[in-house]
Amino acid sequence: MTSTSLPESLIATLPGSSYTDPGIFAQEQERIFERMWFCVARSSDLARPGAFRTVDVGRESVLVTRARDTSVRAYLNVCRHRGARICTQSSGEVKRAFQCPYHAWTYDLTGRLVAAPNLTKMPDVSRTEYGLAAVAVREWLGYVWACLAEDPPPFAEVVDEVVTRLGDAEAIEHYDMAALAVGKRIVYDVKANWKLIVENFMECYHCATIHPELTEVLPEFADGYAAQYYVGHGAAFGAGIQGFTVDGSPGLERIPGVSEEQDRRYYAITVKPQVFINLVPDHVIFHRMYPVAVDRTVVECDWLYLPGVVEGGKDISRSVELFDRVNRQDFDACERTQPGMSSRLYAEGGVLVPSEHHIAAFHDWVHERLGTRPPQ
Repeated sequence: MTSTSLPESLIATLPGSSYTDPGIFAQEQERIFERMWFCVARSSDLARPGAFRTVDVGRESVLVTRARDTSVRAYLNVCRHRGARICTQSSGEVKRAFQCPYHAWTYDLTGRLVAAPNLTKMPDVSRTEYGLAAVAVREWLGYVWACLAEDPPPFAEVVDEVVTRLGDAEAIEHYDMAALAVGKRIVYDVKANWKLIVENFMECYHCATIHPELTEVLPEFADGYAAQYYVGHGAAFGAGIQGFTVDGSPGLERIPGVSEEQDRRYYAITVKPQVFINLVPDHVIFHRMYPVAVDRTVVECDWLYLPGVVEGGKDISRSVELFDRVNRQDFDACERTQPGMSSRLYAEGGVLVPSEHHIAAFHDWVHERLGTRPPQ
C-alpha cells in the first residue's frame, strides 16, 4: 500500500530498508552521528586528570579524558604515526600521558606529542602538529558531549531544542543534573536498529500492552496518547501512587529545585540524535544510545539521585526496578520488530496511527539529515 492510498488516519513509516541496509546505516554514521553533538560520557566518569573513556561515535573511536587543568578533552583514538589505536580499553586511567603500544609514541593529556623513539633526532617534527587529533567537546547537564564535525554546529542548538520541548526555558535546570550522583548504571545490548528505539520512546500507543507497571504509576499512559508525548505537559502520578517506584511506594527526597508544578509528574524528552532524559521528582533517568551496527544498539542508562541518597546507601532498588522493567519491555519489543523490517511485507514500510503521527517529524528529520526525499 503506497502512502498516497492510505486513509487519513494513517501515515506511512520509513521503509524496511531504512532499518536493515548497511549502506543507509553508514550514511547515518557520517551525516548524523559524526556531524552532531553526541553524548559520550558522564562527567563523573572522568573525575580525575588522566581518567579516560573510549566511545564509538559513528565510524570513529573517540578518546575522552580530563587534562591536568581539569578541562575535558577528546581526541580521535588513533596514533598519528601508523594509525594504531591508542587505547583499547573502554575506560581506565593514566598518570600523565597516553602511549601507543605499537611504537611508543606518547601524548600528554592535552594531546601534544611529548615522546617517541629517536624523536630528538627529528627536530622538524612538530610536537603540536603531530599530536592527537582533537575533537570538539562540551560539558552540559553533568555529561560530556563531543562533535566530530570540522565545523561543529553551535551547541546552543542542542540546548534550545531541549528547552523548547520542555516548554520552559528554566525547567530542566530545576533538576540540577550536574550535581546529581549516579546511583545505578545498566548497559543494554539491543539487537535492533537505533531508529526503532527512538520511535518506541516517542510514543505510548504500546504502553497499555507491554508496560503494566508504568501505566499503574502513570494512568494516562494507558490510553495510548500520553498527551502526544509532548513533555511540556508532564504525566501525573496516579491516585494513591506515592513515588515513581515499581510498586508505587514512596520514593526518596525530592530534588530541591523541582517546582510544585513539576512535583508528582513525569517528563520525558528526546535529545537528537541519541539521548533520552526522564525526569521525576526524586531522580533522573538518562539514556544514551551507541548505534554500533544497522541491527545493534548499545544503550547505557544512568539513574541519577541526590548525592546524599547515593553516599548514604539509601534503597533505590524500587525506583531502579521500575524503569529497568520498562527498558527491558521496550527493548524486547524493538528486537521483536527488527526481523520484520526484512520482510517483503515491510518493503514500503508500515503505518502510524494518530497517536503516533508526531513520529513522522522524526522520519522527516532523518530524511533531511541524509539528504533523501521524505514521503509525500
